[in-house]
Amino acid sequence: MQVAELFRPVLGDEAPVAIRAYDGSASTPSAAEPVATVDVRSETALAYLAASPNSLGLARAYVSGHLDVEGSLYQALTAMSELTVSDVTPSTLLKMAARMAPLRFRHRVAPPPEEHRQRGRRHSKDRDSTAIEHHYDVSNRFYELVLGPSMAYTCAVYPSETATLEDAQFAKHALVAEKLALEPGMRLLDVGCGWGQMAMHAAEHHGVQALGVTLSRDQATWAQKEVARRGLGDLVEIRHSDYRDVTEGDFDAVSSIGLTEHIGRRNISSYFQFLYAKLRPGGRLLNHCITRPDHHHRAAADPFIDRYVFPDGELLPIGWLISRMNAAGFEIRHEENLREHYSRTLAGWSANLEEHWDACVEEAGEGRARVWRLYMPACQVGFDVNNIQLHQVLGVKLGPDARSGFPLRPAY
Repeated sequence: MQVAELFRPVLGDEAPVAIRAYDGSASTPSAAEPVATVDVRSETALAYLAASPNSLGLARAYVSGHLDVEGSLYQALTAMSELTVSDVTPSTLLKMAARMAPLRFRHRVAPPPEEHRQRGRRHSKDRDSTAIEHHYDVSNRFYELVLGPSMAYTCAVYPSETATLEDAQFAKHALVAEKLALEPGMRLLDVGCGWGQMAMHAAEHHGVQALGVTLSRDQATWAQKEVARRGLGDLVEIRHSDYRDVTEGDFDAVSSIGLTEHIGRRNISSYFQFLYAKLRPGGRLLNHCITRPDHHHRAAADPFIDRYVFPDGELLPIGWLISRMNAAGFEIRHEENLREHYSRTLAGWSANLEEHWDACVEEAGEGRARVWRLYMPACQVGFDVNNIQLHQVLGVKLGPDARSGFPLRPAY
C-alpha cells in the first residue's frame, strides 16, 4: 500500500486535507478543496507513528521535521478535530498496522531532544521547578517575539472584535485589578507571576504594593530588570521562589493567573487553603485558569502537551475547582468563562510566531519553534470546540460578621 493511502481511510473523503508522501504517492479529498497538505517526508515519520499511534507520535514526527504541514495548520487541525474513525474497518486497521509495524524496528529513532520526561515525586518542589524550567527557561527573547510587548502568557480579555492583543492583555490586567478592588496602599500577592506584568500593572495604575513569585529564574530576572526600568522598585518585588515558600501574610488581595493548572488535583485543596491563609479578613482571591468543561474529560494533559509543553499539567472541571475553593473558606462572588478569548489570544501569539519565525528559530532552535507552531493552534482548536475552557473565579475571605465588602452591583 502506498503511504498516502494509509492516511486516507482514517481521514475520509470529507476531510479537506491532502496527503503527500516520500514514496511519491499523494491523496486529495474528493468532497472539498484541501485547506492544507500533510507532507510525510520519510519512513521515520511512520516509525514515530508506529511506536506511538497517537498525538505523541504525530508530534514527534512533526517536531523532528519528518512530517510537515503546508497551508493553515489551524484549519487542518480544525478539520481533523471533526473526524470520527467509526467507519474505519478492522481490515483497514490491520493493513495499516502491518504496513507500519516493521518501520518501528527498522528505524529505532529516539524522541526529538525537545521532548521532556519528569522525574521524582509528582508536584514536589524540585519536580515542579524542573517542569517550569522546561517550558519557561528557554529564552526571554523568544517569549518577547511570540508574546509581544505585553509579555503576558495567559488568556487576554478582548474588549471588542477589533482589539489588538496588546489592548486585550491590558484589559485582562485591568479586569483582574477591578475584581480585586485594588486601591493605593493595598498589598497584592501574585503567585505564578510570570514576567511580572500583573504586579507591575497593579503598582503602576493602582498604587499597590505587589509581591510576585515565580519558579522560573529567567522570568524573575527579566521582570526584576523591567521593574527597575519602569521605576517601580519601591512598589514591586519579583521573587524567584515557590509560592509555598512565601512567609508574608495579611495581603489585601491574591491573584493567581495561570498557576492552578500546574498544581495538581491532589494539591488543589491545600493550594486554596494556603492562599486563604495569606489574606486578611475581607481580602479577595482572583483565580484565573484553564479548565475542563466537565468531569467526563480526563485531567491529565494530552501526551504531546505533557512531554513537550507543560509537564505534569492537570486541567480540572470548573465546578470541582469552585467547590475546593469554597471548602477552603472562600465565599464565591463571581465566575466567568473566557473560552473564546483564549482562542483569540492563541491566534495572536501564532501570528507573532509566524511573523518572527526566523528570529524565533535562531533564538530557541527549530525544534522548539516547531513545538510552538503545533501546540498553539492545537490549543486554539481545543478552546473552539469546548474541549478546554478558561475561567476566572473571584472569592473573598469574609470579614467580621460575615461582611464581604462588595458593592451591591459591581461593574464587572
